[in-house]
Amino acid sequence: METTTQGPHSVMLVDDHPIVRKGMAVLINQEPDLAVKSEASNAAEALQKLRASIPDVIVIDVSLGFGTNGIDLTKSIKERLPQVPILILSMHDEALYAERALRAGARGYIMKHEAADKIIQAIQTVLAGNIYLSSTLASKVLRDMVDGIKPSEADLYGMDRLSDRELEVFELIGRGYTTRRVAEVLNLSIKTIETHRAHIKQKLKLKNATELVHRAYHWIENSTSNPI
Repeated sequence: METTTQGPHSVMLVDDHPIVRKGMAVLINQEPDLAVKSEASNAAEALQKLRASIPDVIVIDVSLGFGTNGIDLTKSIKERLPQVPILILSMHDEALYAERALRAGARGYIMKHEAADKIIQAIQTVLAGNIYLSSTLASKVLRDMVDGIKPSEADLYGMDRLSDRELEVFELIGRGYTTRRVAEVLNLSIKTIETHRAHIKQKLKLKNATELVHRAYHWIENSTSNPI
């Protein structure tokens, strides 16, 4: 197994959208101390490539499709390679996913719409052995620590009962996506999404689809409009 020790820091990109990976690679390769050495479109491909070569840092998207997601992949990688820092790059609001990503072993979380220099800063921060979060989320995490609030205690909607994939589905439902549209976004079958919906209703003790949509909408409103 090869480990990069000289030259620019090697980066692995894991994202199921080729255009996004290409854009990220161009951005990263402009930096003299960074170089994209490998890419993967899903969790299985990423784990396979990691058996051949270990990068200095891994940048993973939350939504990967094919029944996996970036947070689950982060957990798998940390079990095998605990020393490799991971940065989660996502379209999802940090108020919804960042703390889960950190608990999974990621060293940072940044949203895709952030400016290019912020993304580079995030990569360099986790490479240096530090945690990268936005100032807003960092303040929340620190305040919860000082106040002695555990994630499960702050979870008024019972969301800790949901798996990471179920949380993705729940968020998209709250944003008004139909079952078909959720399946398209997550690159999963409609049947799989229907199964996730059934599990969510069971775990949150919701009686029907109307209650599910109502709960999801209000959770999104509460989480994103006032994340602190």
